[in-house]
Amino acid sequence: MTKAEATRLTILEKAFELIYAKGYQTTSVDDIIATTKVTKGAFYYHFKNKDEMGVSIINELLKPTLSSSFIGPLQTGEDPLVAIYQLMYHLLIENEFLKVEYGCPASNLTHEMTSWNADFNTALNELTRQWTKTMTDSIELGKANGVVRKDVNAMQVTMFVMSGYWGIRNFGKLERSKDIYLPYLNELKNYLETLR
Repeated sequence: MTKAEATRLTILEKAFELIYAKGYQTTSVDDIIATTKVTKGAFYYHFKNKDEMGVSIINELLKPTLSSSFIGPLQTGEDPLVAIYQLMYHLLIENEFLKVEYGCPASNLTHEMTSWNADFNTALNELTRQWTKTMTDSIELGKANGVVRKDVNAMQVTMFVMSGYWGIRNFGKLERSKDIYLPYLNELKNYLETLR
């Protein structure tokens, strides 16, 4: 990695930390520059503006994280209902990257940015579609393998599970405690069992 590439990555990582904690719109370029200790010229050498940097955070930091943390566990080929539950448990209880007090970074950016920024909308929609497709495909495979009932609508299940995840993340932000996740996880387990 060249010095310029390392500088760019540092800007993205430090900016993400600030944005995750404070929100996108309340984080200024000056905040990012102060945290990264790069010059304003260095920032603008790598990004023409804050929004270009924000989309780069989604594409270069969040997408790889999503692939390893959100997508990979659903591609095991094992029981999809167990995989979905274990994924949600891991994301809510065990994952150290996702902070309870800050919620889900993709959800936060969706709420803050997609209604007025087409580039954010496109990048975040790609993330969501990838997760949706992987979960739906996993459930369809479970139906084909006899693990999931044939009459189950895989897309409806996926949307229900994902909506619950994004919603409970918001409750976590309010409560600032993972304890709030436990009723969701218990009911999710009960619900998934009804799909057998």
